[in-house]
Amino acid sequence: MISGSSRRLVVLRHAKSAWPDDVADHERPLAPRGRSDARAAGRWLREAGCVPDLVVCSTARRTRQTWALVSVELESGTPVTHDARLYQASAGEVLGVVRDIPTHVRTLILIGHNPGVQDLVLMLTGEAERNALEQTRTKFPTSAISVLCLPGPWSGLEPGAARLTETVVPRGAKPRRDGAEAQRCVRRSP
Repeated sequence: MISGSSRRLVVLRHAKSAWPDDVADHERPLAPRGRSDARAAGRWLREAGCVPDLVVCSTARRTRQTWALVSVELESGTPVTHDARLYQASAGEVLGVVRDIPTHVRTLILIGHNPGVQDLVLMLTGEAERNALEQTRTKFPTSAISVLCLPGPWSGLEPGAARLTETVVPRGAKPRRDGAEAQRCVRRSP
């Protein structure tokens, strides 16, 4: 639950995509592992209480498919905006998108691409969380999620103003020896 004037930004890198021949980058679909990981990301978000008021998603096929699978797990009718500015965007361009979010939105999920989303997390948290960010700086894999607490309105968001509360990399079901499936999640908390 978010209180006062604070906001919560949930940054989600799209799930693992396929590389089919003769398909433009923007139209690449999710790979089978990506579909499984996207559902795992949705389950993690639901269990962590990160149900958004709004989703802003890149227009690329792999990001749209990631949200479609995440949203099934969240079991919510959250409004989604597909924003072409997020495709191949720098961290500064992504920050511009976030600054345009309406004031009434308390929790936002942003679904995009690397390096823009990784660099955004690093930009917003700044050096104050250097140790916690070292793994994020090294790698922000597909289906990675970073949850940031932000003071004040979206329009006033500045570099270094956020606090990283958690970074996780949900992974889909993997068969166990007993025939059951187990969800894997690599957790990187500050």
